[in-house]
Amino acid sequence: MLLSIENLFVKYGNIEALHGISFHVDQGEIVTLIGANGAGKSTTLNTIMRLPPPEAPRVTAGDIKYRGQSILTVEPHDVVAKLNLALAPEGRRIFGNLTVMENLTLATYARKNDPASEIQRDLSRIFDLFPRLAERKNQRSESLSGGEQQMLAVGRALMTKCEVLLLDEPSMGLAPLLMYEMFRTLKQINQEDGLTIVVVEQNAKVALSLAHRGYVLDTGEIVASGPAEKLANDPEVKKAYLGG
Repeated sequence: MLLSIENLFVKYGNIEALHGISFHVDQGEIVTLIGANGAGKSTTLNTIMRLPPPEAPRVTAGDIKYRGQSILTVEPHDVVAKLNLALAPEGRRIFGNLTVMENLTLATYARKNDPASEIQRDLSRIFDLFPRLAERKNQRSESLSGGEQQMLAVGRALMTKCEVLLLDEPSMGLAPLLMYEMFRTLKQINQEDGLTIVVVEQNAKVALSLAHRGYVLDTGEIVASGPAEKLANDPEVKKAYLGG
């Protein structure tokens, strides 16, 4: 078991957002968290990443373990630099005034001990996965289309040399063709590189087609879980989240 969330209770201020959720992610898996807006999906990812104040969700009970060790006291920068988890956040949050190349290079700040050849190899891999970024590498990121900005957000996370990639609503605002292209690329990364992926996604149908396993969140509680194919065919899940 690579990552485990154990009976986790989380608050924003005085409002409890997660009510004792538990789930796990194994090495090399794609796991999806699906559910409606406000279900607690983004809160879960932000909590795992130990998001700092003022946006930080506060853990009031339970634990998050990575490779068997609690990470509740780990500093946010060490979650990336030492534990090798990375988040491509909702809304992308790229640096629009920087170029594509500058955004990608910035993500290597914690890799000071890695040889330049290794960083260059990883950069080449990003450009292989997302050829449009290679074409636009010297453009300011704010000039990119929504789909290209999402590619950059994922590429930037990958440039941290992460072992677990957390994705928050990667299909948001994307045209269907670009959305399917993004998910095909994520599956390729998982299959070819063995990268473990946790994806929060409102488009439950697409998310379940990508993932090995899934969990359904509803108002801060996990109400269903299992193999992705089983969830996709579950009558209650279909009715509530898959449009029938």
